[in-house]
Amino acid sequence: MIVLFCWYQQCFSQITVATASNMQFAMEELRAEFTKETKTGVKAVYGASGKLVAQIKNGAPFDIFLSADVGYADSAAQWGYAATKPKIYAYGLLALWTMKPIDLKNGMNVLTDSAVKKIAIADPKVTAYGPAAIDAMKKAGVYDAVAPKLVFGDNISQAAQYIVTGAADIGFAALSIAMSQPMQGKGTWILVDKTTYPPIGQAAIILKYGDDNNREMALAFYTFIYSIKAREILKRYGYELPL
Repeated sequence: MIVLFCWYQQCFSQITVATASNMQFAMEELRAEFTKETKTGVKAVYGASGKLVAQIKNGAPFDIFLSADVGYADSAAQWGYAATKPKIYAYGLLALWTMKPIDLKNGMNVLTDSAVKKIAIADPKVTAYGPAAIDAMKKAGVYDAVAPKLVFGDNISQAAQYIVTGAADIGFAALSIAMSQPMQGKGTWILVDKTTYPPIGQAAIILKYGDDNNREMALAFYTFIYSIKAREILKRYGYELPL
């Protein structure tokens, strides 16, 4: 089934990409560049990777899945919903971020300060960045002390929103969100030591729906995600790239 969208009296064919929330700002650039190159539109549906997998299993008409974690992409593949094997396109990084006058020079130890009442993280049950934040806190030896302070966002974007609005005093966000243009100059952040949590290998798959209904366009976007142009965009948002 070919879906069309129209913009400024021009109509384009369109694919739908289920996209992990950490990619929300980078994806806007990626899809704009892809549409400029191919005249194919991209509708991005954002959410926690685990919840997107649930939607895929329930028959959501997604052509491609950009997962925040290769494990969620593997899950969709193992259930028979993928036309390709998961392939990593980027590695996500964690940032510890605050809008409040909190000194981050002591790194993770600041979380134990009595002035920090609420710490935002993404829901570890359905996201990749939530478990990474917990691993980092455990590695730093502060998790048991700060666990009662944790507030959970449905996805990493909501966790970031808690930080930006001040609903949480501090929190863990995807570096790609903290580095995005709309967030420039908002608060202060430090990069969490990437050796304190497993690599967040973000993976793409073409879904069976896309292969059956929009094969040519789905393959074009899938190929684009690994292109030099896409890698340049991802790098600007703080992602590390596979060799």
